[in-house]
Amino acid sequence: MDIEFLGGADEVGRSAILVNDSLLLDYGLLTAKPMQYPLREPTVEAVVVSHGHLDHAGAVPSLLSGSNRPDVHWTPPTRELAITLARDTLRLHGNTPQCPFTETDLQRLTQVSVEHGFGEPFMAAGHEVTLFPAGHIPGSAHVLVDDGDTRLLYTGDFHTTDQRLVAGSVDRPVADVVLTESTYANTTHTARDTVEQQFVESVQTTVWEGGTVIVPVFAIGRTQEILLVCEAHDIDCYVDGMGKYITDMLQQYPEFVRDPEALKRAKSKARYVTGKHGQRARIADKNTVIVTTAGMLSGGPVVSYIPQIRQHPTNKITLTGYQVAGTPGRELVDTGRAAFDGRVLPVSAQVEQYNFSAHADAAGLRSFLDAYQETPILVNHGEECKEFAHILRDDGFTAYAPTLGEQINVSGGIPTPTKEERVEG
Repeated sequence: MDIEFLGGADEVGRSAILVNDSLLLDYGLLTAKPMQYPLREPTVEAVVVSHGHLDHAGAVPSLLSGSNRPDVHWTPPTRELAITLARDTLRLHGNTPQCPFTETDLQRLTQVSVEHGFGEPFMAAGHEVTLFPAGHIPGSAHVLVDDGDTRLLYTGDFHTTDQRLVAGSVDRPVADVVLTESTYANTTHTARDTVEQQFVESVQTTVWEGGTVIVPVFAIGRTQEILLVCEAHDIDCYVDGMGKYITDMLQQYPEFVRDPEALKRAKSKARYVTGKHGQRARIADKNTVIVTTAGMLSGGPVVSYIPQIRQHPTNKITLTGYQVAGTPGRELVDTGRAAFDGRVLPVSAQVEQYNFSAHADAAGLRSFLDAYQETPILVNHGEECKEFAHILRDDGFTAYAPTLGEQINVSGGIPTPTKEERVEG
């Protein structure tokens, strides 16, 4: 089996793994400025998408811009999420060099889409492929690829701990090679119950003191997780942004969420914001909780709310996800000020961070990989891939971190790191 790393090697973003020059696993983008896409656009027979986040699915429509029409395989929620994000990319960047696909390409994508449930083998570009729950977001999958000679397990993004929205990954299919993500390979997450309790106590205290709480969230996964937390702890809240649509959509796929009834209750309890007739300005003046996109303060309704609540120290901004360097969210954490609609504004409101990550941490990665101690491990989708591969080798694993653009034949094993790579690791 030949594997080429067109993206995602020693980086987080634009995941794209080419198998045997015919099957593509993911085709995402890196949300930098400017946005970055995989190294090249291969002509393939089929694509399998692990889950519906931009860094794994954001560039898939561009594969249909020419005469090639590869089938695109995914779970039903992943299809819906990927197409929703593609439409949003077109809305924000259509007809610019930032967007390599058109509305026509997106329409073609809906025509070649093939949906699959978990544990149902199917053929793609001459390979037998099976999807297993990855515990990251609804519909997210580990991808097992068998070319008749080698079985490759591509983890995609995964989590081994239960979230309110989805259950942790438990499947460990037999494989000859494992290609694992490593986003939080050097991080230990605080226990989810502890994070949730700290978040709830902070929000309740601010509301009790008469303040307004802005909860910036990602539309996919994080919005629904926070709504479930609010429902479980009887916290009244408003919800704004794309997360409203995603919440409604996920209710159509109850088999892909952990507790469909809880999600239904959370949605019914939250008050949807339309944004009409100055509604956001009125809500920002209330003693309430507002769950809104975008999670890194880089757009969406949150840029309307924060300027209105920023000056009062009783108010609070509770960041619920990682803040990438260069984003307004990171700037706010580091400096106490950030740019909103082109204006750099100081923020006197309290700013807090809570790690509701949907990725496995160091312990979670190891608990997953412990099932593959005798299996060669390839490490990607992380900023310290070589370091993690080195740690795995020290612990008796056969592990290697590919470089961007590298081509590897794994039928007889995986490469041995050079002396320089061993020293760097």
